[in-house]
Amino acid sequence: MRTSFIAKYPSVLVFLLALASFTIIVTILSEGFGIGVISTSFIKTLGKTLCLCLIAVAMDLVWGFAGILSLGHFAFFGLGGYMIGMWLMYERTRLIVTEALMQGQIPPTGSEVIDSIGSQIFGVVGSNEFPLIWTFADSLGLQLLLVVLVPGILALVFGWLAFRSRVTGVYLSILTQAMTLALALYLFQNDSGLRGNNGLSGLQNLPGVEAPQSIVSMWFFLASAMALGLGYSLAAWIVSGKFGSVLRGIRDNETRVRFLGYSVEGFKLAIFTLTACIAAIAGALYYPQAGIINPAEIVPIASIYLAVWVAIGGRGRLYGAVIGAGFVSLISTWFTGGKAPDIPLGFYTIKWVDWWLVLLGLSFVGVTLFAPKGIGGLFDLMKKRRARHEHTS
Repeated sequence: MRTSFIAKYPSVLVFLLALASFTIIVTILSEGFGIGVISTSFIKTLGKTLCLCLIAVAMDLVWGFAGILSLGHFAFFGLGGYMIGMWLMYERTRLIVTEALMQGQIPPTGSEVIDSIGSQIFGVVGSNEFPLIWTFADSLGLQLLLVVLVPGILALVFGWLAFRSRVTGVYLSILTQAMTLALALYLFQNDSGLRGNNGLSGLQNLPGVEAPQSIVSMWFFLASAMALGLGYSLAAWIVSGKFGSVLRGIRDNETRVRFLGYSVEGFKLAIFTLTACIAAIAGALYYPQAGIINPAEIVPIASIYLAVWVAIGGRGRLYGAVIGAGFVSLISTWFTGGKAPDIPLGFYTIKWVDWWLVLLGLSFVGVTLFAPKGIGGLFDLMKKRRARHEHTS
């Protein structure tokens, strides 16, 4: 009798139950659907944290299991945000412009509406014409499709060029970082078509939806929780089968896997592209909760932070990636939000807003030196001790 996936890997069920319990508790305590203990702003923080956990799962797949240290996955994350942000900004502006123009005695023509929308969106960069990349901005369905297609195609092309050349190790990491930097520098330009340094704003307002932010934030929180649950299950299913075994083989000894007849480049390209799409979906859910996206969000340092989160949580363990991203993200919000008390030393006052990155760096160094398996490794240690105790008793 064939054993079901959940029965074979109960840790997945444990994670999903923990996520469901967390989601239910937050919903009950929220302002939108519950008793109002948790503020709307913190609901958004939790929703964004779930999105960061999802991209951490993608990072763990490509790095922890395939051994590809990508320092460019936040570029895919940002592209997903830009794709959905284009529709949100276009549609919101269209409704505002249409309402304003309809107040006149003569109904506006279609070209007048389009010109007015263009002026509102691109006036900040001295233009009123829609760039080619905004061709489908008026269609939610097509923009949702582009959320996956644009980062997926970029990852496919970049990965094909890199992997067919058999670029590995630190050189591949440098290449992914260069790709991210090039994309960020391009988006910083006013003629990039995405408003340059100004980015896309007002994304927290759903066009045509009259619901208050307390309700909208809960919608995105629930969608983020669902996406994390599905993404985690997909990742666990991938690594539990033959595909996952080959990925681990590539990570541990790429030459031997190639000699066994496997297409190493094909497996690398598949997991690189898949995780780019997962990262893009996470970004498409993250930035409407953040309310704004600009090129500063996808500079290379963001992808380095992502690698740090996974390392602290424990790479090669999907739950470790979630723990690392969730823990560091929430702690970062506490420190950088001015909630952590300053420490006066007499000759100097430690302000955590300024020292948080130093603390994060020291934590990464400490984990690398003294706990290379990360926080997730503690669970493995407890399981071994329990098994040893049961064996001796």
